[in-house]
Amino acid sequence: MGRPLNVGMVGVGVISGQYFDQLARLPNLRLAAVADLDAGRAAAAAAEQGVEALSVDRLLADPAIDAVLNLTIPAAHAEIGLRALAAGKHLYREKPLALTTAEARPMLDAAAAAGLRIGCAPDTVLGTGIQTARAVLDAGRIGDPIGASVHWSNSGHEVWHPAPAFYFQPGGGPLYDMGPYYLTSLVTMFGPVVRVSGAVARSSRERTIATGPNAGAAVPVDVDTHVTALLEHAGGVISSVTVSFEVWATRSPLFEVYGTAGTIAVPDPNLFSGQVSVATAADPEFAEVPVAAGYSDAGRGVGLADLARAIETDRPHRASGELAFHVLDVMESIIRAGREHTVIELTSTVERPEPVALGSDPGAW
Repeated sequence: MGRPLNVGMVGVGVISGQYFDQLARLPNLRLAAVADLDAGRAAAAAAEQGVEALSVDRLLADPAIDAVLNLTIPAAHAEIGLRALAAGKHLYREKPLALTTAEARPMLDAAAAAGLRIGCAPDTVLGTGIQTARAVLDAGRIGDPIGASVHWSNSGHEVWHPAPAFYFQPGGGPLYDMGPYYLTSLVTMFGPVVRVSGAVARSSRERTIATGPNAGAAVPVDVDTHVTALLEHAGGVISSVTVSFEVWATRSPLFEVYGTAGTIAVPDPNLFSGQVSVATAADPEFAEVPVAAGYSDAGRGVGLADLARAIETDRPHRASGELAFHVLDVMESIIRAGREHTVIELTSTVERPEPVALGSDPGAW
């Protein structure tokens, strides 16, 4: 392994804790500094992590920082991303890549022109759960894939998040918040999406913050809160996807893949691991499948570690900006299709990412 990639984190909100936990376990990454619009919050996080607290401007200008980890709210993703790339930094960010494909495209173009890398969550798809499901699919255990069905829902993030407003603004909602986990997994399994149709809805239900210092405050809703889509992949597989902030109770999230000879029960793609089960025409009872692929004991940040390793070994990284752009295009097209009651032909595409072999441990790099 060469020198670790020096990382500057911009944004130390709720999600940053999961990244802090994992960065310490990834030897090819070194957290060098943090920044946040709330200087006090940045200082507290820096003291806890034993790094510098900088302003955003100073962090982006620091020549010692190789990559920017952008954990800001979605509305700031494009601005911070373009500034990081202009400063000569590689970029990794929480999803979505940007609010729109029009915002995202200049980042991809700038990175390509400068020879820089862009990575984007979700990297959960690199864990043993989705990678084992993909390995089962690729091995032909269920014959030829025909379709997939996805359902994720809850009543809304205002019930648990102390500052949930951004979940109900552009770049949020159930599709842009939770959709990337499922859509990235579907593209990883079946390849790019070529056309979509959909239906969208937004209830009139008033939402209020349930926890924290702003409990009781109203949450304005400016996004669709119930979304159903039909996706056609380039190879002919059809995926149905429903995501919602309008469901008070359900038996369980659903992610199943259907083939000519059986069914794969796929674990929650918001997690890095989980049990994969298979039922076949010969044996219709679901049976658990041993872990067969993926980064073991992974957590948020493994996508950035994979990016750093890809730079070192001169190969494409898996949680790429191009993959995130295609997923963003899919989401944008679903909303448009739902509002216009039409079918949208996608113009973007992406290569199916390389699988992750079992036993490739980022903690040993």
